[in-house]
Amino acid sequence: LVSTWGPTLHIIIQKLPHTATYQPVQYQPPQLIQNHSQGKNTMTNYNLIFGGVLAFNILVTFRASSYWTKYFPKKPDVDDSEKPEAEASKNAAPDADDEPKPLLDDDTATDDVEKGATLEISSSSSAASDAAANIRHAHLLRRYLVVYLLAALSDWLQGPYVYALYDAYGYSQHDIAVLFVAGFGSSMVFGSFVGGMADQCGRRKFVILFAITYALSCMTKHFKNFTILMIGRLLGGIATSLLFSVFEAWLIGAHATAGVMSHLGKSFSSAQYGNSIVAILAGQIANRAANHAEFKPTSEDSGFYTGGYLGPFDVSMLTLIACGLLAMSLWEENYGKSQDNDDDSSKKSSAAGALKTAFSATIRSPDILSCGIISSLFEGSMYIFVFMWTPALTTLAKEEMGESFEGLPFGVIFSTFMVCCMAGSSIFSIAMEKMKPEQLAVPVFGVATLAFGIIVVSKNATSTFLAMNLFEVCVGMYFPSMGTMKGMIVPEDKRGEL
Repeated sequence: LVSTWGPTLHIIIQKLPHTATYQPVQYQPPQLIQNHSQGKNTMTNYNLIFGGVLAFNILVTFRASSYWTKYFPKKPDVDDSEKPEAEASKNAAPDADDEPKPLLDDDTATDDVEKGATLEISSSSSAASDAAANIRHAHLLRRYLVVYLLAALSDWLQGPYVYALYDAYGYSQHDIAVLFVAGFGSSMVFGSFVGGMADQCGRRKFVILFAITYALSCMTKHFKNFTILMIGRLLGGIATSLLFSVFEAWLIGAHATAGVMSHLGKSFSSAQYGNSIVAILAGQIANRAANHAEFKPTSEDSGFYTGGYLGPFDVSMLTLIACGLLAMSLWEENYGKSQDNDDDSSKKSSAAGALKTAFSATIRSPDILSCGIISSLFEGSMYIFVFMWTPALTTLAKEEMGESFEGLPFGVIFSTFMVCCMAGSSIFSIAMEKMKPEQLAVPVFGVATLAFGIIVVSKNATSTFLAMNLFEVCVGMYFPSMGTMKGMIVPEDKRGEL
């Protein structure tokens, strides 16, 4: 959604007063040009900022990794380490004035030995339990990330080229708008109950269904037929609903089954970090796929096209096939287990009944209701950012450079944003060592508000871009924070629905 709505709306706004002929924007690298007519400075050095953000991300990622504890182990508390030595010296060298104390009897000494042995056994068993939990979590996380990141890659590959493909087919802006509204409407309608169906029928099944549905949506893009393209948009909306509900529900359920719920925050952080990397790679892969072959029909009278903007969709289709096959082989099935253990009634409930139940649970629980409101408000601000960062930076750059303006390096800017998200997810992992996610979310929202305030009042492209990067760091911290909180708050049997 983020990769699609922003560029789509921006292109539609730009093209409203013009014809529907699509003309791709040619990338112009930033140049250090002096605007002699106005005597103003050069363009913001986006490459330099990207390098600084990348270096910062490397540092925080290293700090959040296990290598930090390996090379910089935590030192034991000085006070605790000195206590046994002090007690030992006191017992070894009593004062001369002290009268000799009677030795402990045999029973007391035996009890002390047994207590010490029990403590040692308890400590060793606790360490072994933690090590076993770490191994289970690492195995679970690897299986999840392989499937989830392929799903995320398939989504990132398609986003930037949907509008361009429809335009290349020669459809008017009205027709393209109808197709987009149908896709978003499908996501809204089916998303209201498809999660509940996944809770009842099995989340792994619906992950496989996501791969099939999205792959079929990609296949429809080859046809220059409005009806077939409309079907593809409806299928894409269903797949989008599954992507943003079922994967998260399966992950939380798998953590509960494996007994590693304490590692849930780390899992969401790793997923967000990987998603940012995949987004950067997807842009490069999609660009090469779009330029690999000429966009043309298979024959003069054929409505079936190949090449050009269809390349990213073909790569996405292959990615989705791999995603479904790996989910089938690597993931076990899990369901939304009712807390009342009323499995029969849960399975017999209809989709409408499941939605009604989820709504009632939201209204009755202040935590769930607050969680939903917070998600809507923050992600609403995020979508505003996605819609407006391109025209905001373009306007400021034009004001600063005047006629010397030759375009912005959107690829570098987007990559910088994604690296900031990666850094944010690593900062979340570091902060979770001492803070709870609900405590961490408060300063995250505060810093994000400050970043937006700077964007509003700033008249300088560099400061505006830096504030945007700060907001993206908050976005990188938000998703694992909110995912962890939802994992603790939302009931397991209503997770997909909510």
